[in-house]
Order: sequence, then C-alpha cells, then structure tokens
Amino acid sequence: MPLFFVWLLKAALIYGGMLGLAAGMTLAERKVSAWIQWRIGPNRVGPWGTLQPIADGIKFIFKEEVVPAGANPILFRLAPMMSAIPAMLTVAVIPFAGELSIGGVETTLSIADLDISALYVVAIGGLGVYGVILGGWSSNSKYSLMGGLRASAQMISYELSMILAMLSIVVMGGSLDLRVLTEAQAGGLHEWNIWSQPLAFLLFLIATFAETNRHPFDFAECEPELVGGFHTEYSSMKFALFFLGEYCAMIVMACLTVTFFLGGGEVPWWPSAPWFVQLGAFLAKTSIFLFLFIWVRWTLPRFRFDQLMGLGWKVMLPLALLNIFVTGGLASMGVYGS
Repeated sequence: MPLFFVWLLKAALIYGGMLGLAAGMTLAERKVSAWIQWRIGPNRVGPWGTLQPIADGIKFIFKEEVVPAGANPILFRLAPMMSAIPAMLTVAVIPFAGELSIGGVETTLSIADLDISALYVVAIGGLGVYGVILGGWSSNSKYSLMGGLRASAQMISYELSMILAMLSIVVMGGSLDLRVLTEAQAGGLHEWNIWSQPLAFLLFLIATFAETNRHPFDFAECEPELVGGFHTEYSSMKFALFFLGEYCAMIVMACLTVTFFLGGGEVPWWPSAPWFVQLGAFLAKTSIFLFLFIWVRWTLPRFRFDQLMGLGWKVMLPLALLNIFVTGGLASMGVYGS
C-alpha cells in the first residue's frame, strides 16, 4: 500500500474517532450529571438514550441560523471554525500507540511524528483563544464581549503555568518529541512522570480546566451573569461548532496529560505489548481524565473571577517557576535529562 494512503487511513481513523468521542462526550456529560443529581438523563432516543448525540446533531443542522443586527458577518461565521480547528490539529502529533503494520507498511499510530511535537502543541493549541475572542467581539453583544474577554484573560494566564509544567517534562526527557517522552516512561509504573513531577502534574491538570473553559473556571459562559457568554448570539451549527471545539479540546488535554505524565500507551511491565493493547491502555487512561472533567463540573462551585486570576498569577505561576528551576538544577547535576 502506498505511504500516502497509509497516512490518509490513519488520519481518517484518528479524526473520525475523535469526532465520535466528542459526540459521545455530550451524552456522557448528560448521563453522568444525571447520575450525580439522582436523575435518569436522556433515555428516549435509542437504547438507554445512546442515540441522543445523533438526534442533537440533526436538530442543529435544521435549526435556523441567526446573525444579530450589527454583527460582523464574516468574523461571526469564522469564529466557530477558529475555535474548533486548533484542537483538531493538535491531535495530529499525539502518539496513541507504537509501531504497527498497515498494508505491509510499518508505521506508528499517530498522524505525524514531529521532532518538535511538544512545541507544535503549544503553538497550535494557543490559537483556540482567537475563535473565542472573535466570537465575543463580532456578535455585537455586551454579554458575548464580556465572555470573550474573560476567556482570553484566563487562557493566557493559565497557559503560562501549563507550558512551564510541560517544559519540566521536556527537560527530564531531553526531547521535544512526544513519542520520545512517552518511551522514556516505559519500564514500569514507577517510571511514569507523575511520580517524579507531581507538582507539574497538578499544575498541568488545573491548567487544563482553565484552558478548556470548564467548571470551576467556566467564566467565558457563566450563565447566571453572561447568559451564555461568548456564544450567546450563536445558533444552529455555528453553536454546535463551539461545543465541538470545547469537547475536542477536552479530549486533547486529556490525551496530553496521559502522554506527559502517565506513560501514554505504555502498559506497565509489558514493554512489548502489541499496538492494540497500547491503544486500549491509552484510551482507558484518557477516559479517567474525561470523567474527571464531568465529575468536577457537577461537584465543585464556580470560583469568583478575581479568585481565578489570583490563583493563576499568584499561586500557580510562582509554583511553576519554582518547579522548573528545581528541575533545571537537577538536570544540570546529571540526575536526568541530556
């Protein structure tokens, strides 16, 4: 099989799986919240409500598209795509599993293996905030504008701590390649970076909630104050694209947490596990953090906005700087790194 078709097949499977998982997360969100609140949840469309995401998708397709008076029509239509595309592009470099054979061609289970994939994640992932800002500004609504400004402030603030947490793992592994960082954690449960970098793991985990605008940091939407935040004026598939981008970002952040701190698809004490076992292990670890996103939303109260910014600048950033200095010091003494 030609190499181009192998790449095309991998891209179709990974992106198809990501979109399917994002749709499934909409059902999981409603089901888990129902269980936590002692309700039933969706149970009409399909067995146990399993076809509800399809029904929601069909509903969005046939909903009326409304562009508010005074809105910038070009940017108003462009913003949902700019919000969803960066998360979809980021997943291209995530190493889901090791080597496998497709049509006689030896390849790896990732769309692209870049030597600077960690840098690629930072560069592309940071573009998602532009869709949120443009969606809030172009709607010609004070609620949307306020939601966009809040989202941009918190995403920029927490991105600093998240990048520094990632940098500590890069220093330990001596590479910007996510696959190399994953392989460095092979050999057993004790080799996972969560044990050697617990502070970086905690900082990264908290930052993922702020980066995805999830509760308790969901000030970009904040229904009691801003109606719906930056997507208040959106309807139909443009509204669905914003939510698709949010769930894809959740999936990407969960995958990155697994890659940096839980060994990716590595199975403890089974370094030669076949690719499908590695893929199963990767998805199992990822599902834990996806469940955590939902669990936290229906468990913790929302912060005040000043508390959010204070936590990011006065607590997390100093801790992230301290962690990277300690990590760099240990690396300079030859404890790890190259």
